[in-house]
Amino acid sequence: MDSTPAVQVAHTSDLTPAELTRIRDLLDAAFEGDFDDDDWDHSLGGVHALIRDEYGRPVAHGCVVQRRVRHADRSYRAGYVEAVAVRADRRREGLGHRVMEALERVIDTAYDFGALSASDAGAALYTARGWQVWPGRLGALGPAGPVALPEEEGSTYVRPTAGRPLPAPGHPLHFDWRDGDLL
Repeated sequence: MDSTPAVQVAHTSDLTPAELTRIRDLLDAAFEGDFDDDDWDHSLGGVHALIRDEYGRPVAHGCVVQRRVRHADRSYRAGYVEAVAVRADRRREGLGHRVMEALERVIDTAYDFGALSASDAGAALYTARGWQVWPGRLGALGPAGPVALPEEEGSTYVRPTAGRPLPAPGHPLHFDWRDGDLL
């Protein structure tokens, strides 16, 4: 019998309020107080990948949401990865890789490319899975027009989807505006 916990993939709308509360609790603990209401809001409305322990408690989570990204003269649908976390006592078991594998399947079939903003602690996971630091400039399309985000350069990663090349770095990626952290 395989004791590897299954990865559940579900849209936010398919998760109960109790499940969402348990996911938020996992994220609050995993990010040690550096996960706020805006971060939570960014993780809703998309597809979640969730691994539970034998008691049904979440031990690993990540989600992908749609972001509109302007590059040169084109608007792209980017699958933006949010809220990737593994419970502290379950780290180094490959659970983060399994969550990312599920999210990458969603990105590959539904989006033009994948994107995410990585912490220093999370960067190794994404690099090991073939994600690349975006080598160009970054910005957001704010209410008053484009806003440069030089502080996000070097920590924003992209991943091509099957058969689709990444946009060329000669022009900045401008992400849609949102409350809280823009990337």
